[in-house]
Amino acid sequence: MMRFISMRSVAVGAALASAAVLAGCERPPVDTVQRGYRGTGMAQVYNPRLIAAAAPLNAMPADTPMASADGPRASAVFKNVKVVGDTSIGEFTRLMVSITAWVSPDQGCAYCHKAGEDFSSDSLYTKVVARRMLQMTRHINTDWKTHVAQTGVTCYTCHRGQPVPAAVWFAPPVDTHAAGMVGNRAGQNAPAPSVALASLPNDPFTPYLLSPSTDPAAIRVIGQTALPTGNRQSTKQAEFTYGLMMHMSQSLGVNCTYCHNTRSFASWDASTPQRATAWYGIRMARDLNTNYIESLNGVFPANRLGPTGDVAKLNCTTCHQGAFKPMYGASLLKTHPELAGVRAVVTPAPADAVSAAPASDVSAAPAAAPKAVVFFEVGSPGLSDDGRRALAPLIDALKADAGARVTVSGYHSAAGALAQNQDLAKQRAFAVRDVFRSAGIADDRVVLEKPQTAEANLAGEDPKARRVEVALK
Repeated sequence: MMRFISMRSVAVGAALASAAVLAGCERPPVDTVQRGYRGTGMAQVYNPRLIAAAAPLNAMPADTPMASADGPRASAVFKNVKVVGDTSIGEFTRLMVSITAWVSPDQGCAYCHKAGEDFSSDSLYTKVVARRMLQMTRHINTDWKTHVAQTGVTCYTCHRGQPVPAAVWFAPPVDTHAAGMVGNRAGQNAPAPSVALASLPNDPFTPYLLSPSTDPAAIRVIGQTALPTGNRQSTKQAEFTYGLMMHMSQSLGVNCTYCHNTRSFASWDASTPQRATAWYGIRMARDLNTNYIESLNGVFPANRLGPTGDVAKLNCTTCHQGAFKPMYGASLLKTHPELAGVRAVVTPAPADAVSAAPASDVSAAPAAAPKAVVFFEVGSPGLSDDGRRALAPLIDALKADAGARVTVSGYHSAAGALAQNQDLAKQRAFAVRDVFRSAGIADDRVVLEKPQTAEANLAGEDPKARRVEVALK
């Protein structure tokens, strides 16, 4: 009798143990997609039920019809428009309506504008933040195509109808064990959602997604030299790296073979193209957190700061939210080209160039020489597609007249270090020159004309100051 009870207890125990093990598994069916060389285990396993559950979160929002890009610029009509003033009135108004729906559908305009005040007022911190985020969005879409490609991002990519994105991170509190007998745990053995509840260091974001001075080689598992010749590729560093990889895998809803070949995780030659995209993504996150988001530390109120007083920052989950591509690759940028980059403005011929001439001389009145003004994003020499299109009439004019030349002059705003800004103005001029060069125009026909002062405004940041002026001679 005792033997029977004992056997039954063992059976029950085994059943419970099996149930506990299987509780971490996913029931079939699952989909498997081969993503690399056969025989290397480079396969992605997808759970259709999880994808279906995530679909509503990654659905495209309703939007209003596109507005015309023609007409007066928003900065000439509205007061205190510092970022998207190069859009038309119609585009600007539509963008404001869209941003309200993307970020604060419940609060409406009052989220950024105080009742009873002029819309130009900056009295609410949310408006100051929104302006900086618009600058960041244009910067991403213009200068980080290596990660976002032509799909790009909009405010909705991160916010999804919420004032604060669902996925942000703060620096963790100081580890109270650091000075005790246990020593500094470096965030280990304290499972957190940031690393999929593993015992790995639970803050892989500060060393890898924040400081621009972080050595890219620090994201590494295999040492490049033998010990002890200065080799710092320790087990501790490997665990931090794995913590970041766990975060990325969970953020995109993929496993390791989305980027890596299991025969050699370190080998770039055997990796998928997505690994390069991820490489740029890490550097993009550093750039955004350091140069755009951390600059808002003194803007947010105390209740919006983390436990150590820092501002909320972004990571991979902020945009991806469980999808290998945000919103599974759908793009709002196609219907919001004003967020794709700074608009270029082609200077038209003066309206009175012909009408001012005597009637008898109208036929002989010379046509005004075409000009172009190309605008740039903050801190960027990157030329937008609109900028390239603005130069097309000048390229045609140069090809039509072998004796014609163009002058190119670069300018910058007053904000920031003067020496860096002057170099930036020069790089912007070079970017415009290279467009003419690629069109087959000889270098001696493109004159880089340095202005007496490249500082195009007196103080502060001004989108109109970040420009290159081009004129046909």
